[in-house]
Amino acid sequence: MKNFKILSLVFITSIAAGYAQDIDQAKKAMDAEQYEKAKVMLKNNLQAKPDNGKAAFLLGNIYLKQNIEDSAKIFFQRGLSTSDGAKLSTIGLGHIDLENGNNVAAQAKFDQVLAQLKKRDIEEYLYIAQAYMSNSKPDYKAAINLLLKAQTANPNDASVKLFLGDAYYGDRSQNEAYVSYRDAYAIDNTMIRAKMQLGVLLKGAKAYEEAVKAYDEVLALNPNYGPVFRELAETYYLWANNKPSTYSANISKALSNYEKYLSLTDYSLPSRMRHADFLILAKDFKALEAEANEMKKLDKVNPRILRYLGYSAYQNGNYDSAISALTEYITKGTNKVIAADYYNLGLAKIAKSVAADGKTVDATALSMGTADIKKSLEIDLVIANGINEVAKKYFTQKLYSIASALFELAITNPDSKNYLEDNVYFGLSVLTENRGKEFKEVNMIALQNADKAMDTVITATPNYQEAYLYKARINSTMEKDDVMAATYEKYLEYAFAKLKIELEKVNVDVTNNKFIPDLYKNTLKDFNYSIYKDELNRLKPKVTEAYNSIAAFYANTDKVKAKEYFAKTLEIDPTNTYATESLMKLK
Repeated sequence: MKNFKILSLVFITSIAAGYAQDIDQAKKAMDAEQYEKAKVMLKNNLQAKPDNGKAAFLLGNIYLKQNIEDSAKIFFQRGLSTSDGAKLSTIGLGHIDLENGNNVAAQAKFDQVLAQLKKRDIEEYLYIAQAYMSNSKPDYKAAINLLLKAQTANPNDASVKLFLGDAYYGDRSQNEAYVSYRDAYAIDNTMIRAKMQLGVLLKGAKAYEEAVKAYDEVLALNPNYGPVFRELAETYYLWANNKPSTYSANISKALSNYEKYLSLTDYSLPSRMRHADFLILAKDFKALEAEANEMKKLDKVNPRILRYLGYSAYQNGNYDSAISALTEYITKGTNKVIAADYYNLGLAKIAKSVAADGKTVDATALSMGTADIKKSLEIDLVIANGINEVAKKYFTQKLYSIASALFELAITNPDSKNYLEDNVYFGLSVLTENRGKEFKEVNMIALQNADKAMDTVITATPNYQEAYLYKARINSTMEKDDVMAATYEKYLEYAFAKLKIELEKVNVDVTNNKFIPDLYKNTLKDFNYSIYKDELNRLKPKVTEAYNSIAAFYANTDKVKAKEYFAKTLEIDPTNTYATESLMKLK
C-alpha cells in the first residue's frame, strides 16, 4: 500500500511536470510568434487539465495579440476560478480595460493583484507591464516603474531585463534599452529575442545596414527564428522609404522576408492580416487583393477582410468595389474604424467623381469624398501627409477643383511634412480654377483662403519669390488692385535680388552699372536691361506681367508712374503689345 502511494505520487508529479513542460513549449512558440501552434498546445493542455489557469491566461493573451477580444475575455474569466491563474487572469481583464479606455477599472484590478504578491514574485509585474505597453495607448513610464520594482526583487532575471528593454525602447530611451537587452542576453543566451532587439534599436536609429548585420548574427544562432525575418522586412521597408534610390531593391527584400516570416510562423487568418497590413505599407496592392481573397476563403464573415478588399480595390482602380467594401466595414456592427478607412473611402468616392472624359467632375460625389477625408483627419491628423501625392496627380491632370479640395484638407495639419508645399499648391489650384472667369463667377471665399495660404508660405519662407507672384495674381483675380500692385513690387524686389546673387556667383559685376537697383530704397529706375538680357530672359514673362499690372494699377491715378512701368516692360520686351497700346492711350 505504501509503495502504491509512492507510485501514485510519482505519477501525479510526472503529470504535473508534463503540464508545466507543455506550458513552456507553448511560451516558446509564442515567443517565435507561432501563435496557432501555441493555441493548439494550450487548448490540449486545458482539455487534459481544465483547471490549468496558466494555460487559460496564455490563451487569452494570444487572442488579445490577435485582436480577438471576446475570445480573450472568455479564457481570462475561465482562469479567474483557478488557483494558479486567478491573479494572471485578473491582469488579463485589466489589459482589456486599458484597451477600451477604462483606466480606472484596469488600475483597480492591477492593484488587487499587486497587493497579494510576495517579496520575490515578479511574473505578475511582467504581465502588468506588458498590459501597459501593449494596448492602443501605451504608458511606457508606468511599465518602467513596475519593472524596476521587479528588478529590485530579482536583479538577475533575464525576463525582467528583456521587458525593461521593451519599455525603455517604447519610451525612446535608447541607451537604457540597449543596456537592458544586452544584460538580458548576457544572463540567458537562449533568450534570442533580446539579441534581436539590439538590431531593432539600430533600425530605430536608421542604421539599416548595421541592423541587417545584427539580424544576421541572430540567424546564425537560429536560422528558423521567424520574428527576425519580420524585423528584416520592416527594416528593408524603412530603408526603402528613407533612401529612395534603394526603393525597388529594398521593397523587394522587404516583401520576400515577410513571406519567409509567414512560412516560419503560420498562414492563419490573424497572420495573413498582419501580412496584409504590411502589404499596405509596402504599397503592393495587387498582392494585397490576392491576400484578401485568400482570407475570404478562411473566413467569409470577418469584417476586417472588407478593409483589405476596399484598400486594394481603390488602389487597383475598382472604385465601386472599394466604396462598397469600405462602406460595409465602417457601418457594420462595432468594427474599430481607423483614419485610413475613411481616407480610402473618400479617395475612392473622389476618383469616382471624375467622368469618363477625364475632365468633368461630379461636385456632389467630390463633396461626399472630401467629407470622408475630413472624418479621417478628425481621427488622425497625420493622414494629411499622404494627401500631397494624390492631390498633385489631380493637379497634373488639370482637375483643379479636386486638387484644391484635397490640398485644402492637407493644410489643416500645420505639422504635416508637406505643409508649405501643400499651401502653395492649394493657392495655385484655386487661382487656376478661377483666373480668367468673370468677376461675378469667381469663388471669392476660395480665393481669400488661397491668399491666406500664400501669406503662410511668405511668412515661413520670405525669400521664396514665386509666392509673391501667386499672391499678386490671386489678388488681381479678386480685383484687390492695391494689394496686387504692392505684391508685384515685392516679387520684383526678391526676383532681382536673387538674380543679382546668381550673377555675382559667375563674377558678373553688378555694382558699377547698377544692374540690380537699390530695391530696399524702392529705386527701380536705374535697372540696366541692355547688358544682361540673356540672364533676364527666363524672368522676362513674369517681370513684364508685374510691370504691366503695376502700370495698369497707376493708370487712373498716376499717369507718370504708369508710363514709367510700361516703359520698363518695353525695355526688355519691345514688342509687348499691351504695353505699347497702353502707352499710346496714356499720351
